[in-house]
This record gives sequence, C-alpha cells and structure tokens, in this order.
Amino acid sequence: MTGHWLALYTFGQFGYRADHPRVDLFHTAEPGVWAAMERAEGFIARSGYEDEPGTESWGEQVFPKYWTDNGDGWAPSTISLWQNLESALAAVYRGLHAEILKQGHLFMQEAADYPPYVLWWVPEGHQPDWAEAVERHEYLGDNGPTTRAFTFKSAFDPAGKLVTANGAAARQIAERNRLRADVPRAVQ
Repeated sequence: MTGHWLALYTFGQFGYRADHPRVDLFHTAEPGVWAAMERAEGFIARSGYEDEPGTESWGEQVFPKYWTDNGDGWAPSTISLWQNLESALAAVYRGLHAEILKQGHLFMQEAADYPPYVLWWVPEGHQPDWAEAVERHEYLGDNGPTTRAFTFKSAFDPAGKLVTANGAAARQIAERNRLRADVPRAVQ
C-alpha cells in the first residue's frame, strides 16, 4: 500500500554506563551497523542525535517512562523509516544488526518490562520526532499491539488490517542487502 512509511523506534538500556569498557563492543559496531542499515533495501531515513555530528536529530531526544538513568543520561534508542515490514525485518534481524543483537547480553539489560521496539505507519513524507516515537512505544507497552503501535509478530497494514510479515521476502531482501554490502560503495 503506497502513501505510507513504516516507522520503527527501538529502545534499550545498557547494563553499564555508556563509557564502561563492556559497552565498547556496541560503540565499535555502531557505525558499521548504521552504514549497513542506510544501504539496506527499503531504508528511507533515520534520526541522528542532538549531540553528535552527522545525521540531523528529529527533535529533542526523550526517553520512555521505562528509562532508568544509570548516571550517564543516555540510553541506546533509534528512529528509522522503512518502505515496508519486510525491509525493516530484514535489516533488524539479519546482517550486522542481527550479529550485534546476539551479543547484546554482554552489555545490555534484558527488556523484561517493556517492548524493545515499536512499529507504526506514518503518512509518506512525515518525519516522526522523538516524542512521537516514545508515545507509540509507551502505548505498545501499556496496551499491547494495536493499529496504533505494533510489532513484527502482531503487525497491521496502513489500513488497519492484521497482517503477517512475509518471512521469505524478508530473507530475500536480507540476501540482497548482504550482496550489496559486499560491493564497494563507489560501485553502488
């Protein structure tokens, strides 16, 4: 269905301060993960962060009610926009991002009391800010998946119909992303 983009907000909490050596793995991997995401099929855009150079922040960064400040005033969170469920699914659960997710137990707290991410549809051209993303995240945590805020496992299309992400299509996209990552950037 055209005319809509899929918004994805992720939120997690480090088990240590952001400057702790155990978190170095995350910080070392982050630039490569973002580069892979930005090259991924179906990627539209992402928010940057106010205090970092590069991609512009989509408003003042705020954190959900689940956030516990561990003394550094920071928590890993993202906002990105995608063309469809399958392209976002491929980028999140395959490739470099999936590799770092598998190692998250080394430096992240387990998200037992809150969802690790939320999905929702926005009109094409709409850029959600951090406050909108956090509101959707908290809504999912309070109400479970609905047309307003959902997950890959309980997803809806822009018209509000319950849908299932096409896993085979996501795997094909992930393979194309992998092949694309093997091609030098100047050739792409």
